[in-house]
Amino acid sequence: MLSYPAATTKEQKLHMIDQLKNRLLHLHGDAILAIGIYGSIAQGIDGPYSDIELRVVTKDGVSLPGYEFIYLPFKIEISMIQKQEMYRSASAVDDSWAIKAGAYAHLAAIYDPNGLLEEIRTLPMQVPEEAIREVMREFMIWEPYETVGKIRNNKLDGNYSYLPLGAKDLAWQTAKLIGLANRTFFNTRARTYEESLQMPSRPSGYDELVELVIRGQLHEMEMVYERCENLWTGLNEWVEEMGIDYRLMELPF
Repeated sequence: MLSYPAATTKEQKLHMIDQLKNRLLHLHGDAILAIGIYGSIAQGIDGPYSDIELRVVTKDGVSLPGYEFIYLPFKIEISMIQKQEMYRSASAVDDSWAIKAGAYAHLAAIYDPNGLLEEIRTLPMQVPEEAIREVMREFMIWEPYETVGKIRNNKLDGNYSYLPLGAKDLAWQTAKLIGLANRTFFNTRARTYEESLQMPSRPSGYDELVELVIRGQLHEMEMVYERCENLWTGLNEWVEEMGIDYRLMELPF
């Protein structure tokens, strides 16, 4: 019986990638400007269970359907994007920039006759500093502030079963802010915590909470709550030091 997902070798994946490229070009020809591979395979850090992820850039005005499917033994994702939309996406910044930017910066060309992907790879790092700071300001309102409110509410209500989830949410949200503050994207989601701990600018209390999350030691609820509170204090001091003020003293209207 075949187990799922199935392991694959680098040679199998490279052969499949070549097949996909040739089939796409055969079907769509000149409509395709470039094909790149991203994710762990593009970085050479893929394992035997890694997905194949392709990004196909088409001419403006040409809309082709994307695909995500299992073609045993592979999990394959093919995203189709028009040229100008590709430029916009690669240049954009939001709260997930540190998670998503690598998909552009690490694009490895498997078909790129005009060097389009070489230019696209540089776009994520051209995001203006003021845009990053504004995203951080907005994100503090949208996520961490609300998460800490939920953590405190559930602690007061005696619903300790929520605290591990709240702690994980707060740690993940802070990791995204750390990537933004350091203008550094993570190589893969699986290495986010590991890589965030190596970045020079981090709020106090972050390392201690992430240590619990990484080790799965979230059963001592008083400790979990204390470390969430410590991080929240450190997070506010950290953004204040950067001149990011997300709290108003007067109503905005």
